[in-house]
Amino acid sequence: MIIELHVLQNFAPANLNRDDTNSPKECMFGGYRRARISSQCIKHSMRNYFKKNELVEVDNLGVRTKGLVNEVTAQLVAFGKAEEEARSATIKAIESIGKLKLDKEKTQYLLFLGRKEINGVASVIESNWQLLTTAIGNDKKLDKQFETVGKAVLNALNGGKAIDVALFGRMLADLPDQERDAACQVAHAISTHKVGIEFDYYTAMDDLQPKSESGASMMGTIEFDSACFYRYSNIDYAQLLKNLDGDQELTGKAIRAFIRASVNAIPTGKQNSFAAQNPPSFVFAVVRGSGTWSLTNAFSRPIWVGENGDLVSKSISGLVEYWNKLAKVYGEKDIQSKIAFSLEPSNDFKDLHMVDSLENLIGEINKSLGG
Repeated sequence: MIIELHVLQNFAPANLNRDDTNSPKECMFGGYRRARISSQCIKHSMRNYFKKNELVEVDNLGVRTKGLVNEVTAQLVAFGKAEEEARSATIKAIESIGKLKLDKEKTQYLLFLGRKEINGVASVIESNWQLLTTAIGNDKKLDKQFETVGKAVLNALNGGKAIDVALFGRMLADLPDQERDAACQVAHAISTHKVGIEFDYYTAMDDLQPKSESGASMMGTIEFDSACFYRYSNIDYAQLLKNLDGDQELTGKAIRAFIRASVNAIPTGKQNSFAAQNPPSFVFAVVRGSGTWSLTNAFSRPIWVGENGDLVSKSISGLVEYWNKLAKVYGEKDIQSKIAFSLEPSNDFKDLHMVDSLENLIGEINKSLGG
């Protein structure tokens, strides 16, 4: 079972996602310059939304960190262990894996770990406390006992039923058996129309500047754009269920959290300067047995507003029209339901199951999944 989300979101002037020169990210599509928000930015916003709005318990969320030693040490201190001894034992335990290298007590790259995984590593160390603390300061080659500890640590790195790890996956080059195939795909958002960068020239005055002096004390420019974005993502239900160890209740919670965050999470870039807090105007969800259709090519020819046109309405019409073209050519035999809500009225929705709220859209998706 595949759940797809197609979202149209029109932002006021903003710089939501910057490149290395602080310019709003862009791309070429269909031969025209488009505004873009990277998939990494969107996923980061969603993970923050999970936590901020408590959509999922903290124990079922992950952290991205090089500080595994610090996290496990803190857990052991909470168990009543002395901090210095706990830190040394943690380092010994990680070294017992043999593949995960430390540099100044940090892993060489970011690890995406569930909270339960970190707790699991701490439990392994506590269970092998005497062995590990006896080995502190001993530089001899690790023996069979340490191999057992290493295997136990690896077993603890099992995904921890963290929904963000399960959804977005992780790659661990040194520990391929602990990798997770992502259960979802998130596309870069691109504007439905061509876009050019604009510049906001600003000055700042010194409030205590003597009257004898004139002029601004600071000046500069901020780049921005304004765009109606098409956003696409999908979830593979079977892969998500597998990643969450067959826990159907948690899988359902993960899907609901994903949909809410996909609709409500907004990137934070330069928001204090622009306050581009604009919710989506159109959300179209598809539940299907197989296959995936991105509708990006609905906008390969940029939407042209014209003299009195409406960018959002024309983008919605273009999206639905393109869907109908795909459905006519490829058929809809694997599609179980098509649910949508819209802030804009349209005559294009006759083949869609229209609902009046996000909560009702989530409820209809849940029914289609047998929930």
